[in-house]
Amino acid sequence: MNSEIKNLEPKAVWNNFANLNAIPRPSKKEEKVRQFMVDFGNNLNLNTQVDPVGNVIIKKPASSGMENRKTVVLQSHLDMVCQKNNDTEFDFDTQGIKMYIDGDWVKAKGTTLGADNGLGVASIMSILESDSIKHPAIEALFTIDEETGMTGAMGLQAGYLDGEILLNLDTEDDEEIGVGCAGGIDITATKNYQLQEITEKIHAFKITIKGLQGGHSGIDIHKGFGNANKLMNRILFALKDEILIAEIDGGSLRNAIPRESNAIFICNDDDKMGMIYNIISDELKNEYHSLEKDLEILIQEIDSPKNTLSKKTQDTLLKTIYSVHNGVFRMSPDIENLVETSNNMARVIVKNGRIKIGCLTRSSVESGKMDLAYHIQSGFELGDFKVELSGDYPGWKPNPNSAILKVLSSIYENLFNEKPKILACHAGLECGILGTNYPKMDMISFGPNIRGAHSPDERASISSTQKYWRFLLEVLENIPLK
Repeated sequence: MNSEIKNLEPKAVWNNFANLNAIPRPSKKEEKVRQFMVDFGNNLNLNTQVDPVGNVIIKKPASSGMENRKTVVLQSHLDMVCQKNNDTEFDFDTQGIKMYIDGDWVKAKGTTLGADNGLGVASIMSILESDSIKHPAIEALFTIDEETGMTGAMGLQAGYLDGEILLNLDTEDDEEIGVGCAGGIDITATKNYQLQEITEKIHAFKITIKGLQGGHSGIDIHKGFGNANKLMNRILFALKDEILIAEIDGGSLRNAIPRESNAIFICNDDDKMGMIYNIISDELKNEYHSLEKDLEILIQEIDSPKNTLSKKTQDTLLKTIYSVHNGVFRMSPDIENLVETSNNMARVIVKNGRIKIGCLTRSSVESGKMDLAYHIQSGFELGDFKVELSGDYPGWKPNPNSAILKVLSSIYENLFNEKPKILACHAGLECGILGTNYPKMDMISFGPNIRGAHSPDERASISSTQKYWRFLLEVLENIPLK
């Protein structure tokens, strides 16, 4: 299957991408892919090192005639978001990604593809191994754990890199040149509750929400996709006078819009519960019919659980989740169509006497990020939750006077007879973090068309990858003099 991918053009990039995708690389479990990259660098007899937090740095001298150009840092992250469809059997810790071609797209069978940021990694590998590509001195920086905390970028110390220009290859639209991004902060709310034992045989049900699009909680947050955690809460809230909740398990990763949720509950009056359930599920399907065509809301009778929440704990939980903002909070007043501040209610777990809810709040404005974080924290604390703010990382402030931006803009216009879109994005790129220890480094971000990132619908455009590769090679050949 992956042999078809290796025959695509540019062959060097797709070959390296296929080889990379054969290596398991979940966030925080990069041991195998780190060794893969170390072996890759050593086999090329290039200066290869691993820094204290686990980032891999491979340095390559300038090609002949390019020695007088500024040193360039080529940067991508090694880890990938691991998401799969509910009916897909797959172990991200042990298996390689199963890819196939569908028209102009490379896709994965039931899982995320890992093009974010695997195509960037594969591009850098292709440059490192080439004897024919013209380039200045290269410092290849492969960071870890970008998707679940950016700890690789945060842990990179000063002194490891000498480059004056950084090309981040983690943008997902080939018409765009990224000059800024949002920062983020994780919000985790927890609460213990007293189990209420079920002492008699009673009807129990399981509701499942599935088939939502999901997607990237930054780039896709403005598209209005359904959040499974919020939709489940609406259903349970509508049923709250008829049921007692036993368990909720919704969402998965902090940076993925939740696609699925399951809830287990008991009820006394099946008929009344069923009537209310039909009304609310029909309402949700009608609301989302144009955006979420594959949305399914299913109910089935199951064996009775052993315990539930109390009525008081249940009411507080449902009202608290209802009160927490999800989605776009503020659009940028300065940059057209840019989401400034948002929140993703990513994870809801209710089980065995403990509630845990996780959110990822993003903003390109530091004060706006903390304003929404405190807003959400306050709602949780009013519900008697303990709240932890963690994983705070800065945004990347646009530099309108960037010298490398002018170079890339000119090259793009000459190659493709149109002007690129120069903009900031609502995703979290590592540039802002890397800039804290390398403040003089001129940074830019670009990449090929990738759609559906952070979901099993992730796909990478073949023709766009060709366009992006041509652009990248032209940029390397035209890096300014020292």
